[in-house]
Amino acid sequence: MPTTEYYDDKVVRLFLLAAAVWGVIGMGVGMYAAALLAWPGLSLDLPFLTFSRLRPDHTFGVIFAFGGSALMGTCYYVVQRTGHARLAFNRLAEFTFWGWQLVCVLSMLSMPFGITQSKEYAEPEWPIDILIAVVWVSFGVVFFGSLTRRRIKHIYVANWYYGAFIIAVGLLHIINNLALPVSWIKSYPIYSGVVDAMVQWWYGHNAVAFFLTAGFLGMMYYFVPRQAQQPLWSYRFSIVNFWALISVYMWAGAHHLMYTALPDWVQSVGMAFSLVLLMPSLGSAANGLMTFNGSWHRLKTDPAAKFMVISLVFYAASTFEGSMMAIKTVNALSHYTDWTVAHVHSGSLGWVAMITIGSLYAMAPRALGREMHSHRGMELHFWLHLVGTLLYVAAMWTAGVTEGLMWRATEADGSLTYAFIDSLLAIKPMYWIRWFGGVCIFSGMVVMAWNLWHTADDARAHLIKPIPVPIPQPDMHQTPAPLPAMN
Repeated sequence: MPTTEYYDDKVVRLFLLAAAVWGVIGMGVGMYAAALLAWPGLSLDLPFLTFSRLRPDHTFGVIFAFGGSALMGTCYYVVQRTGHARLAFNRLAEFTFWGWQLVCVLSMLSMPFGITQSKEYAEPEWPIDILIAVVWVSFGVVFFGSLTRRRIKHIYVANWYYGAFIIAVGLLHIINNLALPVSWIKSYPIYSGVVDAMVQWWYGHNAVAFFLTAGFLGMMYYFVPRQAQQPLWSYRFSIVNFWALISVYMWAGAHHLMYTALPDWVQSVGMAFSLVLLMPSLGSAANGLMTFNGSWHRLKTDPAAKFMVISLVFYAASTFEGSMMAIKTVNALSHYTDWTVAHVHSGSLGWVAMITIGSLYAMAPRALGREMHSHRGMELHFWLHLVGTLLYVAAMWTAGVTEGLMWRATEADGSLTYAFIDSLLAIKPMYWIRWFGGVCIFSGMVVMAWNLWHTADDARAHLIKPIPVPIPQPDMHQTPAPLPAMN
């Protein structure tokens, strides 16, 4: 008689709790960085506490430590459930957890001390970059190995997005970080001048495309139907959006370099593809939102569903805004202003963080075998995060448009109407509001970490029961979406 096979959720739980810890750290550094712009004296004249040193620490902590841990954890969770098979290479999977945490610790500790390549979203120096590559290839081996073990013939669309995210991020990381080391803590890129800028923003924007979009869309396509407790609104539409998204996104990075030394035709290509990108982006947002048709009542009682729905609204809004900002005439106003900061955080706090938090709240009770410790804590977190994000984005929109208009204002003789310091004084109140929004967001992350810690505590006290792998029925290989009631 065959023994029962169980899902391998140990590594999932490790990533779940790591994401909560890194969320607190990353948002805390961001809150402090925002305070430095409002009150520069908080740096205490210490180089490692200056905004220029802490800003990359914040972006790495939030994107790669918090977001990366959540992506890897949910990826391992989803590939098992949609394939009805246990993870392949469980020891290698555990190595990816400890390896990724080592990457995050080394990066977060080295950047404040100036050990950095000074490349956006690619700051760690070459020894850490090599470790990232090793961990990432291992992650890919576990994921694709698990896909080959699946008992269900169909590969559910969430896994398409996870697979594209793993392949593309590995490719981007290796090409952008090709460098010549001159010491253990210093290297120089093999590219120079405008070529370096073009490769960097091919990487930088596609880090947004495949790390912050494709990966989290994989998360969305699994957890939104589960939380709505009904099938995806249009499975065929999700496949069309997938191919459109991965085909178009690679070409849009040049819109970060408008009005620079980059050839004008390359800027125009970036603008054109950014506009085409509207279709798959809005299509995915609509597909997720329409999945809740008939289940809107769940928003009254389910904080995870609230996070997911609002994240999809922000996804639609921020992708529309991004495409509009890629138009050269709009970019002439927004470039180098805090409008760009507003756009980035509308996407990162509104879309990425909220779909992550919603998915973690949806996954934690199933992975830990216990209900969340505090339902009120989840509700409090939702309102803290939403209010904080709205304050942050509204303040930076106002500051950005104010800066753009003041910088381009001229007198009849062609001289500038305002000195640069005038624009700084005009937007200073917006920096105070931004900081307060950051306090709300950080407080919400602390609440989430507290809630998940106690949920895990409850699970340990009552012993976590392993979840058996269901044996698929003969016709289940044709079912494209996991059933809502399944673990």
